[in-house]
Amino acid sequence: MKVFLTGGAGYIGSVTAGRLLDAGHEVLVFDNLGRGHREALDRRAGFVEGDLLDADRVSGAVRDFGPDAVMHFAAFALVVESMSDPALYFHNNVIGGMHLAAAMLKHGVGRIIFSSTCATYGEPDRVPITEDTPQSPTNPYGESKLVLEKILRWYHEREGMKTVFLRYFNAAGATERLGEDHDPETHLIPIVLQAALGKRERVHIYGDDYDTPDGTCIRDYIHIVDLAEAHALALATEHSGAFNLGNGNGYSVKEVVEAARQVTGCPIPAETAPRRPGDPPRLVASAEKARNVLGWRPRFPALRDIVATAWAWHRDRPDGYGS
Repeated sequence: MKVFLTGGAGYIGSVTAGRLLDAGHEVLVFDNLGRGHREALDRRAGFVEGDLLDADRVSGAVRDFGPDAVMHFAAFALVVESMSDPALYFHNNVIGGMHLAAAMLKHGVGRIIFSSTCATYGEPDRVPITEDTPQSPTNPYGESKLVLEKILRWYHEREGMKTVFLRYFNAAGATERLGEDHDPETHLIPIVLQAALGKRERVHIYGDDYDTPDGTCIRDYIHIVDLAEAHALALATEHSGAFNLGNGNGYSVKEVVEAARQVTGCPIPAETAPRRPGDPPRLVASAEKARNVLGWRPRFPALRDIVATAWAWHRDRPDGYGS
């Protein structure tokens, strides 16, 4: 298939682009390189530098490529930043997504796989979280993703667009060539590994008084290779709707720090800091629907294996893609 892939210079988009190319698909990456990395682009893919906020640019790129499907990764995705600047997130994530959907309708593209998030669920009243769990985001990032989900649902209902929402939990890990490199970095595993490399003095644990066994937040970590595989499977399905992607195993912040100490052999100092606004205490997925409908089976469910692949990448590239 011909796949128009937004955000293909980013962390998850770049790995997925490679997975699709390995499977024989033709890929065109559309990315403004604002938060992605040119070095992460796969040389086998076509590339258009452009911003989804430029409606004419994205429409022209879709028209010229003539894709069979769209995979949409391009979005701002920092919870703390969204709390301090909600307008930035609604402007970029919602309006940019609407421009993309409009271009699809205009040029007859009838299938989209949307990179959504568990943040749409907010603070669920039960775990593991299933796809029918009520969606009530606690931060503008999650709200912006939910708004675009709702828009695309109506496009499915009224225009016949095939829409798949992949709501994933905490992406982590690395391949040999591609890893996580954000500025600023806000994700736990790369922050912990930066401390192991001496690039940070310590790891801050934001809150140790949550209603969890050790008082720290619990998250479901999923390897980016497994995420990429789920996108490839979603491309082939005739199903429309949402799929949670996670391992079903939650790990606390303290458990992640300890796993990194074991993998790296470094002490990794940690200290408690005040809670961050918008952080739910526990987010763990039920991915049974993805397993049953898509046939998805994670290859890297163990936290230690996920951390080990990330450590190999960060150890070899202590300055990220600038190494």
